[in-house]
Amino acid sequence: MDLHETAASRLVAHGQRYTGNRRVIVQLLEGSDVPLSVPEVRDADPELPQSSVYRNLSVLEEAGVVRRIVAGGDFARYELAEDLTEHHHHLICSSCGSVEDFTVPASLERSLGRAMAQMEGERGFAATTHRLDLMGSCESCQ
Repeated sequence: MDLHETAASRLVAHGQRYTGNRRVIVQLLEGSDVPLSVPEVRDADPELPQSSVYRNLSVLEEAGVVRRIVAGGDFARYELAEDLTEHHHHLICSSCGSVEDFTVPASLERSLGRAMAQMEGERGFAATTHRLDLMGSCESCQ
């Protein structure tokens, strides 16, 4: 199923429609190399009303189409849900709030999976996925 069909399906399952503004937001997130803040979404398409962007991102998040990343700075950032893209992690600058995606080698990802499986067994917890966000200072803020 393509991205827009999946988004529409998830929204319908949550009693929502895949409106034109929601489609534009999904397309902007799909075309971005980094998670976007609301102002960045608006800058990319000034025709989108700011209140609509906030409301639609919230609906898209509830439906599992987008994921909110809380970063430093004034704004959260948004990206497509990981199951719609690829498994990755984030470098988050606690000074400026920038967020950069990164992937780790498959061998490290397997090691993380084993360590988490051990923790799950010890704690009686059943994880469905994991996130690794490294907080610190980006090159520009150092």
